[in-house]
Amino acid sequence: MKTRLLALSAAAAVVSMLTLHAAGKTAHYPVETGTGLEFVHVVPKAVTYQGQKALRLDEMQNSNGEALALVTGSEFTDGTIEVDLAGLPGAGSDAGARGFVGVAFRSAPHATAFECFYLRPTNGRADDQLRRNHSTQYVSVPDFPWQRLRTETPGVYESYVDLVTGAWTHVRIEVSGVRARLFVNGAQQPSLIVNDLKRGVTGGQIGLWIGAGTEAYFRDLRVTAG
Repeated sequence: MKTRLLALSAAAAVVSMLTLHAAGKTAHYPVETGTGLEFVHVVPKAVTYQGQKALRLDEMQNSNGEALALVTGSEFTDGTIEVDLAGLPGAGSDAGARGFVGVAFRSAPHATAFECFYLRPTNGRADDQLRRNHSTQYVSVPDFPWQRLRTETPGVYESYVDLVTGAWTHVRIEVSGVRARLFVNGAQQPSLIVNDLKRGVTGGQIGLWIGAGTEAYFRDLRVTAG
């Protein structure tokens, strides 16, 4: 019975992947089970977290910002990505850990290059205003990590949003051409706007991304093609 259920889950994932390419169609990916994912520098585990079935990801050592689970066959250029996620510093992480958690998109094979929006949950309600201003982040791997963007264009590719560490957070990303917008927890206005995606207009896979020292959870991934 268990084998049959896994087979059905895999079949459902394939159907979703095939429908993603049609404009306006929404594909639902069963990421909670770990089905149909390529794991790059992460350790996956299907769990129940805060009453919801979820996929837990923990970073492997020396990932260099490339720790994620790629959704197999999710060729994405323009459209909308929605997912529920939660992030918190992992056990034994250092003081710089923030629970980094987010979504990669337009990824090259095996995550060698991709665009990414992510959250720093512990920054959302910090007493330090400057740290609050770094609650959301855009990066483009490998050429534009957060350090370069913050140094060369301070404040342009990160912003504040209210976050609760470890809580389920709904994220929506809208992508069109070289423009992308990040919406958090159903807000009508974006928390972060990027008008110059660094890799230009490309296509590629979607990924569930985590940063250093992070314990993260993902569920209910839905993608609508533009």
